[in-house]
Amino acid sequence: MNDADKLWAGRFNEPTDAFVEAFTASVEFDKRLYRYDIQGSMAHATMLARQGILSEQERQAICEGLTAIGECIERGAFQWSIAREDVHMNIEAALTEAIGDAGKKLHTGRSRNDQVATDVRLWLRDEIDQVNRGIARLQRVLLDLAEREADTIMPGFTHLQTAQPISFGHHLMAWFEMLDRDHDRFSDCLKRTNVMPLGAAALAGTSYPIDRHYTAELLGFERPAANSLDAVSDRDFAIEFAAAASILMMHLSRMSEELIIWSSAQFGFIELSDAFCTGSSIMPQKKNPDVPELVRGKTGRIYGHLMALLTLMKSQPLAYNKDNQEDKEPLFDTVDNLKGCLKVFADMVPAIRPKRDAMRAAALKGYATATDLADYLARRGLPFRDAHEAVGKAVALCVEKGCDLAQLSLDELRGFSDRVGDDVYEVLTLEGSLAARDHIGGTAPAQVRKAIELARWRIDQN
Repeated sequence: MNDADKLWAGRFNEPTDAFVEAFTASVEFDKRLYRYDIQGSMAHATMLARQGILSEQERQAICEGLTAIGECIERGAFQWSIAREDVHMNIEAALTEAIGDAGKKLHTGRSRNDQVATDVRLWLRDEIDQVNRGIARLQRVLLDLAEREADTIMPGFTHLQTAQPISFGHHLMAWFEMLDRDHDRFSDCLKRTNVMPLGAAALAGTSYPIDRHYTAELLGFERPAANSLDAVSDRDFAIEFAAAASILMMHLSRMSEELIIWSSAQFGFIELSDAFCTGSSIMPQKKNPDVPELVRGKTGRIYGHLMALLTLMKSQPLAYNKDNQEDKEPLFDTVDNLKGCLKVFADMVPAIRPKRDAMRAAALKGYATATDLADYLARRGLPFRDAHEAVGKAVALCVEKGCDLAQLSLDELRGFSDRVGDDVYEVLTLEGSLAARDHIGGTAPAQVRKAIELARWRIDQN
């Protein structure tokens, strides 16, 4: 392809350096936007014809030509050219070759600046929907597992030290709530993504009598962007998506960390399916939790993309700059990895096998019912701080004797407070501890089941 054939070559007298041509081209990665480029071009041509800028015959030729190009790309028969720089110029040049001068008129009243901003928003709009569907799928399998394990007792931790007994189902519901906020963040991001730049042209709008509201309606945008400079130059919607993605990955990483810990021989709370683990090339006994480890590792990759996009935009003067070509690869990679992590997590969770006896045995260690004993004394009139001190002394005796609070005799317990009654052992059982927290948000199995029921309703409303 000669430089004279380039669609912008009119003012140039020297050919583009071969390395510069390859260095500045984006077609190798932005060609994935082709469906949205064609969709936007069809809407633009339809609007131009409605406004009398194109004839109906020209509009029809353009739309039929673009449809044929789309089918050619789908078949893998389209010849992408680096010399044509990007997805937009490749498609427009192919259209002109196919239908003649009508293809040259398609670019009337627009620029690649507003075209690419529109394409990316159209693409990201669909990807946000897919991400939210992935979140919802993961939430549903978590609810199924939580429902099965609502009565399963495990130790709850603070500082990774045994704190109080909780339901395993309750712990899983904490993961659900994290994901629910993630879903809301992406839904909120969609509102600012679903704004149309098309019609902003290069930076100042166009002198043609276009109807941006009509084009926005055709493309399903909520509204056209209000300022032409802002429409073509900012990528904050992509940064916002990357930020929401980073928070979601942080949550998946925390979940991964717990699965890794729980599946270790030292904890032994769960077993992961062989389908989501690998072995060692040298140690035949190993079963490595590679899937959660890799999800944990990919979190840093997504964080890096967020920082790359923030840095990309931080010093750009208005309006469009070539820097913005660098927005796509981190954004594309973020989406691809995010969807992959959600899928593998949703596949893995149903195959988690809880080791209930090991969880219960662990909950009996670390004096997990100490707070229940302090609450018991407080209900019997002892100020809580005094109750706290009394139970602390009782725990110290347990440490000395190598036993649990429930194994102390009634006389030993009364030695720390005369408020201790014959019914004290009811609050020192694991089941009693869980059942006592019977309020919204509490770990009582009855409350866990209510939370699951409400959660299923919430997913259906999204």
